[in-house]
Amino acid sequence: MKYLIIFLLQLSMLNAFGQTTNWFTDKDEAIEFATANKAQILMVFSGSDWCRPCMKFKKDILENQAFAEFGSDRLAVLYLDFPAKKKNKLSEKQTVHNEALAEKFNKSGLFPNVLLVNNEFEILSRLKYEGQDADYFIGKIQRQ
Repeated sequence: MKYLIIFLLQLSMLNAFGQTTNWFTDKDEAIEFATANKAQILMVFSGSDWCRPCMKFKKDILENQAFAEFGSDRLAVLYLDFPAKKKNKLSEKQTVHNEALAEKFNKSGLFPNVLLVNNEFEILSRLKYEGQDADYFIGKIQRQ
C-alpha cells in the first residue's frame, strides 16, 4: 500500500509538471510546436549543474505550477543546457546544436539567458532573471 501511495504521488507530480509544459531541446521541434499551436518560444540558455541562478530559474519559474499551466498552450520552452560536469555531458549533436544557438543569441555567455522569440526565431523580448517570481515572467510574456 505504501508503494502504491508513493507511485500515485509521483504520477500526480508528472501530471503537474511534465504534461503541462512543452519542453524541447531541439530548435526545429520547438518551431514546429510553436507554429502548429500559434505559440511563442521561450529560449533558455542554462548551465544546469554549475550556474546557481540557472538552477533557481528552472526550479522557481519553469517548474512552477502556475507558469506551467500558463505556458501549456502559449509556450514552447527551448531549454539549451551547457553542463560542466562530465557525468552530465550532452551528446555531440546536442552540444553542436546548443553552441550554434549560443553563437547567434548568447554571444556574451550570459547565464541564465532567457529570450522570448516567435516561430521565425525573431527576438520579441529579453527577459532578465534576477530572482523574480513566476508571476513576473507570466506578466512579461503576456505583454508581448
